[in-house]
Amino acid sequence: MSFRFVKQLPTPDEVKEQVPVSEALKKVKEKRDREIQAVFTGESDKFLVIIGPCSADNEDSVCEYTNRLAAIQEKVAERLILVPRIYTNKPRTTGEGYKGMLHQPDPEAKPDMLAGILAIRHMHLRSLAETGLTSADEMLYPDNWHYLSDLLSYVAIGARSVENQEHRLMVSGLDIPVGMKNPTSGDFSVMLNSVIAGQGSHDFISRGWEVATEGNPLTHTILRGAVSKHGNTIPNYHYEDLQRLLDMYGQKNLANPAVIIDANHSNSGKQFKQQIRIVKEVLHSRLVSREIQNLVKGVMVESYLVEGNQKIGPNHIYGKSITDPCLGWEDTEKLIYTIAELC
Repeated sequence: MSFRFVKQLPTPDEVKEQVPVSEALKKVKEKRDREIQAVFTGESDKFLVIIGPCSADNEDSVCEYTNRLAAIQEKVAERLILVPRIYTNKPRTTGEGYKGMLHQPDPEAKPDMLAGILAIRHMHLRSLAETGLTSADEMLYPDNWHYLSDLLSYVAIGARSVENQEHRLMVSGLDIPVGMKNPTSGDFSVMLNSVIAGQGSHDFISRGWEVATEGNPLTHTILRGAVSKHGNTIPNYHYEDLQRLLDMYGQKNLANPAVIIDANHSNSGKQFKQQIRIVKEVLHSRLVSREIQNLVKGVMVESYLVEGNQKIGPNHIYGKSITDPCLGWEDTEKLIYTIAELC
């Protein structure tokens, strides 16, 4: 048979016992969860900035980055909530290439899923303990949510996963905000259908159990741009796109209409410096329309210590992305302060 069963993995409860969260940090997370959730329910007018590396590939450099974010958070706390983007599993279009720390705690070593599970939990926990900032991660594999459920305050469902039934149903059982990205085709109706599924209640199979969920009213949309049939990128962050999404939301019976704008990926054509301009345009759109201001709750930005990206291998530059190119720290810091001024 084609499957080779390498090793039996521990249950999420066993992993949580091995890498536990202290009572003090549980309280920090509860407070952060309330603050972030209040943005989506409209109780808070703060603006979310979900920001960090394309892929979290190294615990030390990621935690240095989140510590720098924490220092800025104190200065912009009246207007912004900074959510470190600690993405530990990386979707690959062809299935080839680095798939994230979950697969390879050491990008230059062979895959080791057990070591990866422990590594990503330890990294999220260390970042929280050092900074007080709970983080965001992408749900590439629905079952892996349970390994990090007591650490994350935000989850994103990627463009290639958003049409998947298992992802949609799993989201319906989460109690934190979950963003559904538009698919690579750019179809808003597919994205909104996934929001409907996430907000609904369901019965399904998860980790060998029959489970029942109540629905997640904090499920919302993420605009990340699209790709045409000819392979050209098509941005969808412009005012007209936001108005169109607002109109489509109005036709649905959905709780807490909201969108996060992903400034990179197909919105920037992976021209990472364009993220600065794109974020500024989104903020301008919010300024000229109260309805759009209420709809757009935040932005996603790919950023790391050193700008650009590099290949895995020798002469590795600490804090530089090994997947998609990212803004460097200097530009990141300036952009966060600009966002605070314009919100």
